Amino acid sequence: MTAQTDTPGSVTAVYKVTGMSCGHCEGSVSAEISGLAGVSSVTAVAASGEVTVVSAAPLDEEAVRAAVDEAGFELAGRV
Repeated sequence: MTAQTDTPGSVTAVYKVTGMSCGHCEGSVSAEISGLAGVSSVTAVAASGEVTVVSAAPLDEEAVRAAVDEAGFELAGRV
């Protein structure tokens, strides 16, 4: 997990990810999404399945889906 930092002009989006069950899962999802251009922080919470992403601009949902898939999980959509 990465601490959330809101900066002026940033965009915060919350996604629902299925299949996360532990800290390792959170780390895998966070690492993949953090690799997307413009992402400044990612906070994944396995207990709720929610992933909060702060970025410089709105992210393409398909890019987020691909990153989550790469981590081995499924993006259910935005919350």
